[in-house]
Amino acid sequence: MPSMLGSNGSIGEFGSASRLSLGQPNMMDPGQLHQLEMIQNASELELARLRDEDFDSTTKSGSENQEGGASGDDQEQQPPKKKRYHRHTQHQIQEMEAFFKECPHPDDKQRKELSRELGLEPLQIKFWFQNKRTQMKTQHERHENSQLRAENEKLRSDNMRYREALSNASCPNCGGPTAIGEMSFDEHHLRLENARFREEIDRISAIAAKYVGKPVASYPHMSSSVPPRPLELGVGNYGGQGVIGGEMFGGAGDLLRSLGAPNEHDKPMIIELAVAAMEELMRMAQMNEPLWMTSIDGSATMLNEDEYLRTFPRGIGPKPTGFRYEASRETAVVIMNHISLVEILMDVSQWSTVFSGIVSRAMTLEVLSTGVAGNYNGALQVMTAEFQLPTPLVPTRDSYFVRYCKQHQDGTWAVVDVSLDNIRPSPISRCRRRPSGCLIQEMPNGYSKVMWVEHVEVEDKGVHNLYKQLVSSGHAFGAKRWVATLDRQCERLASVMATNIPTGDVGVITNQDGRKSMLKLAERMAISFCAGVSASTAHTWTTLSGTGADDVRVMTRKSVDDPGRPPGIVLSAATSFWLSVPPKGVFDFLRDENSRSEWDILSNGGVVQEMAHIANGRDTGNCVSLLRVNSANSSQSNMLILQESCTDPTASFVIYAPVDIVAMNVVLNGGDPDYVALLPSGFAIFPDSTTAINGETIGGEAGSGGSLLTVAFQILVDSVPTAKLSLGSVATVNNLIACTVERIKASLSCENA
Repeated sequence: MPSMLGSNGSIGEFGSASRLSLGQPNMMDPGQLHQLEMIQNASELELARLRDEDFDSTTKSGSENQEGGASGDDQEQQPPKKKRYHRHTQHQIQEMEAFFKECPHPDDKQRKELSRELGLEPLQIKFWFQNKRTQMKTQHERHENSQLRAENEKLRSDNMRYREALSNASCPNCGGPTAIGEMSFDEHHLRLENARFREEIDRISAIAAKYVGKPVASYPHMSSSVPPRPLELGVGNYGGQGVIGGEMFGGAGDLLRSLGAPNEHDKPMIIELAVAAMEELMRMAQMNEPLWMTSIDGSATMLNEDEYLRTFPRGIGPKPTGFRYEASRETAVVIMNHISLVEILMDVSQWSTVFSGIVSRAMTLEVLSTGVAGNYNGALQVMTAEFQLPTPLVPTRDSYFVRYCKQHQDGTWAVVDVSLDNIRPSPISRCRRRPSGCLIQEMPNGYSKVMWVEHVEVEDKGVHNLYKQLVSSGHAFGAKRWVATLDRQCERLASVMATNIPTGDVGVITNQDGRKSMLKLAERMAISFCAGVSASTAHTWTTLSGTGADDVRVMTRKSVDDPGRPPGIVLSAATSFWLSVPPKGVFDFLRDENSRSEWDILSNGGVVQEMAHIANGRDTGNCVSLLRVNSANSSQSNMLILQESCTDPTASFVIYAPVDIVAMNVVLNGGDPDYVALLPSGFAIFPDSTTAINGETIGGEAGSGGSLLTVAFQILVDSVPTAKLSLGSVATVNNLIACTVERIKASLSCENA
C-alpha cells in the first residue's frame, strides 16, 4: 500500500489523577496522625448517640463537636478533659447546608475558607460535613428500604395470584384440571398468551368476514365528505426544504408528515384490507395458469387480467380511468437469514437503505401493531413511500399503503402492501398498490427463498418516450428489479461481515473496521446519488438546452451545517440518452480505471491508479475502489476518488466522488465516515426496451440490445451558501456534462465498431 494509507497514529487516552481530600498525612509525624484518628473516631461515636435527637430537622442539623483544636503537642501533655459541646448557630448551619448542596466533599482549602467565614475550626467543618453525609445516607437507605418493602409485597401478591391461577389451570386438550407441577410457569404463561392471541385472531377474522366480501368503496361509514389527502410527499426546490428520505436531503419533512396517522374509525377497515391482501398475496404467489401466463419465448410471466378479476373480485375497488395494470412475479434464493430479511422489510430505515435505487424516500406514519411473541408476526404499519427510477425523465410513484407481516403455519413469512387511497382519496394519485409483497422461506446455511409479487395500477403521464417501453414492460419497477436489488444487497451485506479476507492480492483492504467504514461511506454516496437524480416531487428540474432526448436538466440546493457535504451552493446536472452498446459493455467501460481518462474531464488526462478495493459480490463488477489520479498538474497530484460500481440483471451503477486524503486515512483505520464530505456523481445504466423484452441481462453476453444511460454531476459552484447562482456557473456545468456525453459516445462507438 502507498505510504499515505499507513497508520495515522493512535489517539491516547488521558486518565484522571486521583488526589487525597483529607489533607496530606505523609507530612505529619506518627503521633499527629494517631491523634487525628482518635478525634475522628470519638466524633463518630458521638454521632451514633446523637443521631436520633439532633438530626430530625434542618433547624437542629449539625453535630455536637468538641471545642477548640484537636491537634498539636499540647493535647498529648494535658490530661483528658470532660468533653463540652455547643450547638452551631443558625447562620453557620444555613451556610454549611448551602455549601453541602454544591459540594458534599469539600477539600482542605475549602474547609479552611469556610472556617474563616463562619468562625469555626477546620476540624469542626470537617466533622459537620462527615455527619451530614452520614445523615443523608441514612435517610436514603430508609427511603430505599421502604421502596423495596413495597416491591416485595407486590411480588408476594403476584406470586400468590400466579399460584392460584396454576391451581385452577385446565388442560387445553381435554378441558380437565391440571395439577400444579405438571407444567412450568413459563409454559402456563405462554398458553395464556396463546389464548389471548387466539381471541385477537378471531376478532380480526370476524371483521374480515364482515367486510372483505364488499368493495372498500361501499363501506357505509366511509363518508364522501372526507377531504382528499394529497399523496404528494413534498414539493419545492432542490434545497433544504426538499423532503427526501435517506442521506441526500436530510430525512422527511413537514409535508410528508402532514399525511398523518389514520383516524380511529379507519383502523378496522385497514385491518380487514390487510387480512384480505395477505390472502390474495399468498394465492398470487403460488398460483400458475390461468392466472399467470408465460410469454411465447418463455422469458417473462404475465398476469391474465380477466382471470385476476374473476379470482379476486373484492379488494381496493375497480381500476381508475386512464390507469393500467402492471404485474410481475419473480423468485430467487438470497444469502440472508429469513428473520433478518423480515426485519429489513419491516424497518422503514433499513428498507429504504437496502432499496435506495428504487425507494427515494419513505416514512412510517403509524404502527397499528408491533407483532407478537417478540417478532414481527402480526405487525401492521401505515406507510408512505416514493418509488423512483434514477433518471429525471421518469416521474416518481407515490404510494400511501398499509404493510402487514405474518408467519404462516408452515413457517413461511409473508409481507404484503396494499394501498389505502380509497380511505383517503387523492385526485393527484398516479399509482395504487394492489396486494404486493413477498413470501420468504427458510433455506439451509442461512439462505432464504424469496418469491416477490409486484402488482400496481399506474398512470404513466410524464414518462419520456425514451423510457416508455422500459416502464410499460414492467422492468423499471417490477418484481425482477426488486429481487435483483435484494440479491445484490444481500451479497454486499455478507461482504461487510466477512472475516476470511484473502491477503495475497495487492490493494485488498483486510482491516475489518476499515472495510466497514469504507463500505458505509460508499453506501451513503450511492443513496445520495440516487436521491439526487430522479424526478422526485421534491425536485424542480430546469431544462437548459436542446429539445430532444439529450436535454440537460439542472437543479440547485444550498448546503449549510451538514458534515456530510461541503457548505455552499451545489449544482446538480443530469441527462439521459440512448447508446447502441449493450449495458454490460457500457458498465465495463465506465468502471475501468484504465479507460477513465477517455471521458473524465476533471482528471485532466492524468493516469488513474486503483490503490485499494473491496469486492462485495460474486460479479467482479461489484466493487468499492479507492482511486488516485496522478495528474501532470502538481496541484491535483493528491486527488483521490472513492468509487462504487455495482451490477445486477436489471440495472448497473458507477458512482464516484472526490475525497480528502486525510479523511480517507481516518476511514481506512475504522474512523467515522459520516463526517467525510461527499458530492457524488456517476452513471445509471438500464437496458433499453429491446434488451428488456428479450430477457437479456446486463451481466450476460453482449446482445443486440442497447442501453439507456443517465449521467449526473454534483458540483460545488460557490462555497458561500448565501451567494446567488451565476449564469457562468450554469454554463460551465452544462458544457462539462455535454462534453462528457460526447466523449462517452465517441469512445464506445469506436470500441463497438
